[in-house]
Amino acid sequence: QQTMPKPENFRDVRGPGQSIGESTLAIHAGEREGRPKIADSLTTPLVQCSTFFFKDTAENIAYAEGRHESFEYGRYGNPTTRVCEKKIAALEGAEDALLSASGMNAATTMLLALVPQNGHVVTTTDCYRRTRQFVQTVLPKMGVKCTVLDPSDMAGLEAALETGNVSLFFSEGPTNPYLRLIDIPLVSRMCHAKGAKVCIDTTFATPVNVKPIGLGADLVLHSGTKYLAGHNDVLCGVIAGSSELVGEVRKLHGVLGGVIDPHTAWLVIRGLKTLSLRLERQNKTALALARLLEKHPKIDKVHYPGLESHPEYAIGQRDYKGFGGVVSFEVKGDLASTSRFVDALSLPYIAPSLGGVDSLVEMPVVMSYWDKPVEERARLGIKDTLVRFACGIEDEADVLADVEIALAAI
Repeated sequence: QQTMPKPENFRDVRGPGQSIGESTLAIHAGEREGRPKIADSLTTPLVQCSTFFFKDTAENIAYAEGRHESFEYGRYGNPTTRVCEKKIAALEGAEDALLSASGMNAATTMLLALVPQNGHVVTTTDCYRRTRQFVQTVLPKMGVKCTVLDPSDMAGLEAALETGNVSLFFSEGPTNPYLRLIDIPLVSRMCHAKGAKVCIDTTFATPVNVKPIGLGADLVLHSGTKYLAGHNDVLCGVIAGSSELVGEVRKLHGVLGGVIDPHTAWLVIRGLKTLSLRLERQNKTALALARLLEKHPKIDKVHYPGLESHPEYAIGQRDYKGFGGVVSFEVKGDLASTSRFVDALSLPYIAPSLGGVDSLVEMPVVMSYWDKPVEERARLGIKDTLVRFACGIEDEADVLADVEIALAAI
């Protein structure tokens, strides 16, 4: 029998002169000491790994005592994921960031980690449906109270804070789907004076357009699925903020297990490299679309913070560099006429989500609220004629021309 070559630094487990099995070689050969250098790689290597090893017990103990920097198990961290977290933290001006499996996982884990039993959360009327659903139906099982306010209702916020037990203010900027803006500096001052934390979900804006931490917020949250990754091909969530707060969320994250896959983190790293370039185009196209729609006789109302008609226009001019690619607007007519407009569009896909290179369009009443009674939709402000248009990076002239042609079909 031919003697198989022995991997370097691999002892003769069967004794001198004995052949090492083919299965053993297939598993260990070339990897024990001969792994490729990765520091010379131009792109960040994808470490597709669920568990990490220690060379001996002493190194394992050093890791446990914080004297050896490494990784242990994929649920607690990964080198590729860590690169992505550091990149997002730098973009946000934050001390640390934590990636997770989706935007909703980031939001729910953050809420569970930072809001105590019998705590109190303040949120806003206009926000992502699933976020509101979690705050209003799941957190109350822990005795958590929820106050829901209009984004501009500072008197209501002051009244809630006066109760003395508000743990967290959590809203979006811009909000979904009406693109309202929170006065982040004012809200942060009010909340901090009463010992409450502030988390702002800026999925619709990204750190290219606004940095909430620099404006006084404690945490910023994203569905990285949208602009950060930018290609409609991953699910990802992220929070960023102080090392202390992110650390608290990270502890629970490791328990709940909503971990991002390393390949997904690698794709987000790739997407982040073109974030500013994509947002420059999307900001510009969306503003041009909003201006076109505001003047069009078949449009009843346009919701976009870059327009002077927007209720928080002054806040936007003070705190934001741009407002993202989403424009919400109300078509004159009814559900049928609005449907005809959407169906007449040729460039955008009828699909949920936003922030990718492809333009997307949806009627929120159909896409997100069709299961709700008419009375419930009305209470939430979801109209049959509301359209949410998420601009991609197509040529601006083509997007505008397509919208005008579709409006002519009504």
